Amino acid sequence: MYKKKKYNYKKKKTNNNNSNEQVVHRVKTPRNDEMLGVVMSLLGGGRMLVMCTDNKERVCRIPGRIRKKMWIKDGDIVLIQPWSVEGDKKGDILWRYSPLDAEWLKRNGYLKSLENTE
Repeated sequence: MYKKKKYNYKKKKTNNNNSNEQVVHRVKTPRNDEMLGVVMSLLGGGRMLVMCTDNKERVCRIPGRIRKKMWIKDGDIVLIQPWSVEGDKKGDILWRYSPLDAEWLKRNGYLKSLENTE
């Protein structure tokens, strides 16, 4: 007869830490000419419409070096760098924040100007 196949499933590790404890982690913050923004819509071809913290809408692209590493959708908080030419209209996306990191940014006041516009 045939032998039954044994499947190896990874067991989920349970974390017994109290949920009241705050976890300290690093969050990338804007430096020099970088700024935060919220993705408003996807335009195709690796381009997105982003509402920035200076209340300007920019068409931002994802550079090739990070295109396959991060997947961005509507409503994500991103770190952008405006271009030196046409900086009021265009920019590059440098980083996408996880929901936990975005919550940290909101709590620490980095997204105040974006909350007022919504």
